[in-house]
Amino acid sequence: MVSKAVHETLAGIRRLNATGRSSHTPRNLARALRSKLANFSKCFQWGAEADPKRVREELADVLTYCLLLADRIGADPEQIVLEKLENHAQEVIR
Repeated sequence: MVSKAVHETLAGIRRLNATGRSSHTPRNLARALRSKLANFSKCFQWGAEADPKRVREELADVLTYCLLLADRIGADPEQIVLEKLENHAQEVIR
């Protein structure tokens, strides 16, 4: 789901922030993610046609913070997405 290149780049970010690791608490990452989601949603505000370049940029920010948060809490993004999809499939079948 997430390429080796992305994992390596995120690992580099973690190393750079090693001294400030306390700023990358799950709570702070979740707050930053909320801010990035707000920016992403603004792309579609007021019914205007969204600028595809801006949408991709904002979505990249959201995904990056999701991956950083998953890493910080020790969750494998692929595993948790697959588990969620399986749970959803089971709910739909019922």
